[in-house]
Amino acid sequence: MSDVKKKIEDLRKELRFHEYRYYVLGDPVISDYEYDRMMEELIALEKENPELITEDSPTQRVGGEPTKEFPPVIHQIPMLSLANTYTQEELFEFDGRIKKLLPGEKIEYVTELKFDGIAVSLIYRNGLFVQGATRGDGNRGDDITQNLRTIKSIPLKLFDKPGYPKNIEVRGEVFMSKKGFASLNRSQEKAGDKIFANPRNATAGSLKLQDPSLTAKRPLEFSAYFLHVFNREEIKADLDLSTHRSHLNLLRELGLPVSRYAVLRRSINDVVDFCNMWEEKRDSLPFEIDGIVVKVNSIDQQKRIGSTAKSPRWAIAYKFKARQATTKLLDIHLQVGRTGVVTPVAVLEPVQLAGSTISRATLHNEDEIIRKDIRIGDTVLIEKGGDVIPKIVKVISEKRPSGSKPFRIPDTCPVCHGPLVRIEGEARVQCENVSCPAQVHRRIEHFASRSAMDIDGFGDALVEQLVNKGVIRDYGDIYFLKKEDLANLERMGQKSAENILNSIEQSKKRPLSRVIFGLGIRYVGSGVASILADHFGSIDKIKKADLEELTNIEGIGSVIAESIKNFFNQENNLKVIEKLRKAGVVMEQEIKDKKKGIFAGKIFVLTGALSRFTRDGAAELIESEGGEVKSGVSRNTDYILVGQNPGSKYRKALDLGIEVMDENTFVSILEKAKKKKFPDTNQLEIEL
Repeated sequence: MSDVKKKIEDLRKELRFHEYRYYVLGDPVISDYEYDRMMEELIALEKENPELITEDSPTQRVGGEPTKEFPPVIHQIPMLSLANTYTQEELFEFDGRIKKLLPGEKIEYVTELKFDGIAVSLIYRNGLFVQGATRGDGNRGDDITQNLRTIKSIPLKLFDKPGYPKNIEVRGEVFMSKKGFASLNRSQEKAGDKIFANPRNATAGSLKLQDPSLTAKRPLEFSAYFLHVFNREEIKADLDLSTHRSHLNLLRELGLPVSRYAVLRRSINDVVDFCNMWEEKRDSLPFEIDGIVVKVNSIDQQKRIGSTAKSPRWAIAYKFKARQATTKLLDIHLQVGRTGVVTPVAVLEPVQLAGSTISRATLHNEDEIIRKDIRIGDTVLIEKGGDVIPKIVKVISEKRPSGSKPFRIPDTCPVCHGPLVRIEGEARVQCENVSCPAQVHRRIEHFASRSAMDIDGFGDALVEQLVNKGVIRDYGDIYFLKKEDLANLERMGQKSAENILNSIEQSKKRPLSRVIFGLGIRYVGSGVASILADHFGSIDKIKKADLEELTNIEGIGSVIAESIKNFFNQENNLKVIEKLRKAGVVMEQEIKDKKKGIFAGKIFVLTGALSRFTRDGAAELIESEGGEVKSGVSRNTDYILVGQNPGSKYRKALDLGIEVMDENTFVSILEKAKKKKFPDTNQLEIEL
């Protein structure tokens, strides 16, 4: 065991080093293949020896479970915002105030690029990353530790150097590069999801995702700019912490990424030159900036200068001017996304702005058009600023042509001509016709996905071919595919076609909750789908339910209820449901008494990878026997079901004395309860 433990520690140390080289320094010394092989070896060793798994292992970056809320965190030192300045004259005034407070003293400044991202705080205890939080209101932020752990440029463990601090707070900016942002938006568009207006919005949304595994897929980066040492007595006496510049150097030595553009400036004239240079060159950077941060270098001087209630007096942010141009709005086109959301887009007379030709700008929604009174034919002021996607700032009203009319989004979809739905209290407009050509790809992919009907092999490439060839027009057509429809497709042989048809046949027996979720009703996720299935027991009863009955169900509010009614009020959707019924897809279930079953009244938490079930499949089995599945471990938890490579919940359960159930025991109990044998197959989907 000692040899295995040493091997695991050596692998972790080596992987941390290579993560630092790749994600922090941008200078890898091994290939991706070699890195992946080391990671696979570590995963295998930890799988065989789960008792040796530690929180700081490189394998544990995505160890957190989905959360319903982010607990508050009180900042020990307030995270103050910076005062802004917009002119060179104001920079000289800032310098004058500093010199007045420190008469006769030498003043040096550190200038840093102002990343257009989200400020966060990281806490390290004994060298380990233990907590991460947003700025919030400066005094209280949100605990987003699990999401921050997924960012590979944030070390889970500091470099262990004798005499260096191990208990520190680090502050910095989480951001996205231009390349990463563009890639994310391409993925979002392909999936039919929200397109982000700029990298900052995308970063903010990514940090507040409730599932860390989704955050891990976002191209987030981190740059540190602040260090606070909790205990000065633990570090060697000659370690320089006298200046902001020395703090940045120490952060680098501890393994944290620090911007290479942070520069020491001897005078305010040098500061102004730096600001002017980067205002002109900012488009050449691989990430967005919206200004320059100027800080007094001496820590002692910072302390003597002090702060106001809102911002430090020893620092200021010089904000760049927004990049703007005027042009003519030629038309307004309506785009229907793959989820049915209708987005108005301004078609512009092409104009040069910030190094590119702009011919389109997002108008977001009808409310935005009405608020700014934007009309076809108007001369408009457009702005790029920190936004990658240009936006219309305002209309030049004195140039408005006579006879112009206010723009309104029509009541019918511009693609399928079905009714457009407006939810009260929301700005967006949506087409909910599941057969709408603009969104049919996304609807079918969702229906066939693992969390819904789980039709193996029915991925994006196959759906695209079938839709483009006109073989299927909605997800109801899936069940009427023939072998020759599939076998003649690109990269599809007879055997593959047979496998897909078998999977389609098996999907007809999926539980009612899966079918409801697969329909793609707006706001009806897997949890709401289960509530509807358990309450009504059939698609027909849901269809007939009125708003009052729906809103009286715990867990279903007025917005969800209205969305359900809108879906079932559309004739096209009812026709597709009839296709599913005709094909033999499950449309009803017995309404179970939750007070009965082998797990009645018991609360389960799942952790680790199960070998015989998907996570959703295991949860369905527990619920079918009267149990309840929750995401977090507490003293109310009765059992923790443990798979391979369990995470932190397993250790917390042990600390609380909660009964641990392995997969074999789980299967044995179920087989006795259901009086049937479960096949020993990987990721088995169980027929309830």
